[in-house]
Amino acid sequence: MSSTTRRSRRRLAAALALVLGTASLLVSSPRQSAQAAPAPPGQALAQWIDRDTVVWKGAEHSAAQLEFGAQGDRIRLTPGSLSPSERAAYPHLTGYPAFTVDPRDRHLAGTALRGKLLAVQRAGDGRRTTTGVQMPGVLDDLYGRRAQQAVLGPVFRHGRPTLSVWAPTARTVALELDGRTVPMRRDDRSGVWRVQGQRDWAGKPYRYLVTVFAPTVGKTVTNKVTDPYSTALTADSARSLVTDLDDPRLAPDGWSRPAKPAAVPLRRARIQELQIRDFSAEDRTSRHPGQYLAFTDRRSDGMRHLRSLARSGTSYVHLLPAFDFATAPERRADQARPGCDLASYAPDSDRQQDCVTKTAGRDAYNWGYDPLHYTVPEGSYASDPGGTARTVEFRRMVQGLNSAGLRTVMDVVYNHTAASGQDSRSVLDRIVPGYYQRLLDDGGVATSTCCSGTAPEHTMMGKLVVDSVVTWAREYKVDGFRFDLMGHHPKANILAVRKALDALTPQKDGVDGKKIVLYGEGWNFGEAANDARFVQATQRNMAGTGIATFNDRARDAVRGGGPFDADPRIQGFASGLYSDPNSAPGNGTPAEQRARLLHYQDLLKVGLTGNLADYTFTDTTGHRVKGSQVDYNGAPAGYAAAPGDALAYADAHDNETLYDALAYKLPPHTGPADRARMQVLALATAALSQGPALSQAGSDLLRSKSLDRNSFDSGDWFNALHWNCADGNGFGRGLPPAADNKDKWPYARPLLADPALRPGCATIRGASAAYRDLLRIHATEPAFGLSTTARVQSALSFPLSGKNETPGVLTMRLGNLVVVLNATPDRQHQTVRALTGERYALHPVQAHGADRTTATASYAPGSGTFTVPGRTVAVFRRGQ
Repeated sequence: MSSTTRRSRRRLAAALALVLGTASLLVSSPRQSAQAAPAPPGQALAQWIDRDTVVWKGAEHSAAQLEFGAQGDRIRLTPGSLSPSERAAYPHLTGYPAFTVDPRDRHLAGTALRGKLLAVQRAGDGRRTTTGVQMPGVLDDLYGRRAQQAVLGPVFRHGRPTLSVWAPTARTVALELDGRTVPMRRDDRSGVWRVQGQRDWAGKPYRYLVTVFAPTVGKTVTNKVTDPYSTALTADSARSLVTDLDDPRLAPDGWSRPAKPAAVPLRRARIQELQIRDFSAEDRTSRHPGQYLAFTDRRSDGMRHLRSLARSGTSYVHLLPAFDFATAPERRADQARPGCDLASYAPDSDRQQDCVTKTAGRDAYNWGYDPLHYTVPEGSYASDPGGTARTVEFRRMVQGLNSAGLRTVMDVVYNHTAASGQDSRSVLDRIVPGYYQRLLDDGGVATSTCCSGTAPEHTMMGKLVVDSVVTWAREYKVDGFRFDLMGHHPKANILAVRKALDALTPQKDGVDGKKIVLYGEGWNFGEAANDARFVQATQRNMAGTGIATFNDRARDAVRGGGPFDADPRIQGFASGLYSDPNSAPGNGTPAEQRARLLHYQDLLKVGLTGNLADYTFTDTTGHRVKGSQVDYNGAPAGYAAAPGDALAYADAHDNETLYDALAYKLPPHTGPADRARMQVLALATAALSQGPALSQAGSDLLRSKSLDRNSFDSGDWFNALHWNCADGNGFGRGLPPAADNKDKWPYARPLLADPALRPGCATIRGASAAYRDLLRIHATEPAFGLSTTARVQSALSFPLSGKNETPGVLTMRLGNLVVVLNATPDRQHQTVRALTGERYALHPVQAHGADRTTATASYAPGSGTFTVPGRTVAVFRRGQ
């Protein structure tokens, strides 16, 4: 996701916000009191936060009670207040009336939580005020400590499985297996239900039968639901499978002796972001298109390209979600395909998107940000989704990437679920209703993440995150994790993940957990924003932890504007602002463009340092500033405490590809060769920065999605990678789907119709080769891997920064290197007088590299002048 919530998803209806009248002391027994209309299903203005305390939004601060059971049993509440520790744990509730549970009734809590529960007050005229009760806090207080130590899901000992599920509010839980129902036993201290099976249970499908009160429908139900700790699934996630991931039959050849490339520290990581289906769906040289096994096709065009990137310095492939998700039919026979001759339509036609959209909900394509089971590989990428083939083939995929010289990062999405409540795609919420999802103050499920939000601040959701990540690391040998919307997690939860991974050792677990990298989206928005509920895992808060967050500051500066501008032509550093303006009125006057461009250059300087908060330099106004004093939309630009805290990027799966953004922003007359040069220059702002950097797969090949800004459900036609340049780069495959792009069609149509914007093979190959040259320079020059702010401050400077800085040109000195990024159309001369007499020459990788224009860059020692062609990034090295 980008820094503003982005995906078009089906949203839940807003929860009812009915606030009932105030009440006074209840004096009669509940069976004698006046009747009241029941609270609407799902409404829960009261929150039972621990065994002693209830908070009730909108209540009178007078006596109240909790009612439960068929006979109207009750727990008495008296007016109280939050303790300091309660206020710290629930800062968003500090303004609401608090009530204390009568000590005589505390023993009733466990019983009360296993059925319908209402908070009740009675007004002086006899009318009752009732509302539902949110229970996560008290469940954690009563059961969390012991439940956190439980091993959940299927566990094998001496060949016999034990199945365990946490369901503290359930009346009964049973196992459905072999067409029969097997009772499970409840541990009253932890709320965990268990059953031990026989050896012949191995490989069999099962579900849990959970009888529980469901607030969203206001009644007790028996849910047939899969295991949230599933280790394997049948097709379309219909049943869990009793599976031991340590079964030797699930281990590919060589699995116990992994031949991984050497681990690369996060601060030096260069990452390719890649969607599994995009990789091979249209690769005619792949024997397994769209599957995990495509990464074992060593001779395919895609794998050849990944190996070339690895040889150049790419260290990780970041896979978009590969856990079990809800939206793609897993059996190939069930997957719809567009019924049109898509290639026959004009490049600016709306026919392609119309045809693709008609089958989008039933085709094989989705990014996968709609989790169903967090710890099982997605079945639609397997040759057979109906069993453990997906386990074996995921492991073979990891082996294939390792053999290409690449380590594997998984994109994980623990911040929301595909659905909640009684929806058939809801797993967690049908086992412990109202616990795993984050609830708003009225009891409605938070949806700021785009979907039904989860609550990793609750003990058992936090445990699920940690347990799941550890399983992927230990059982699938995944080398890193990227957390979707990490800012919706507590910082403590992500640090718990780090701690659990650090405990993994090669001797005990087969992996060195300390070498596993972590990064994520540290955006600050929604109901958790500004640490409203807990200290979040946001950009600012994660500084100094060694866990990186995406740096949107430099991204916006290099592209121009923001991802959601109404006019996509707003320019930036690498898209021609001021130095090569287009006609968009939103760019402002020449003076305004110049001022904004120079500010963008300050943002990029901070980005090149690793986005360090305390790095000091002279900005373009001539003032000495820290990175944290440079403004980014009212927030500090620099927030990192050390290189490795911020991840640089110019494009990712969200929003338009870099090529498509430049298609909108560069003047229409810009030719393919110059567009390619600007692409490489934009990529260089990330590739040559301190700290980790990520690029979207195919960006070095000028990848286009035909201007689609949100292609999560746009099918292979708009998304597939084209490794063979004879197939083009994806531009001109029709107007992008209307749902998220129609407002941009007036800008898109003339561009898509222009054949000059479809690059040929020479242009595509040249851009890729030039980008790989930059990766080689980064990989071979130690100065790009500085470990502390002090070292960056000492080694890195911007000698021409100040009031006389050239708009559109950045000059960076880094140890024995000088890097000049010339985003203007013209050859530029950058004189660094302090270097007069020094011996510099163009870096040999570029001097003998693929781009002969860059090879003409020169240095004059007599004046200390670096001369760089237009639209070029040149790296010079001293002492040659």
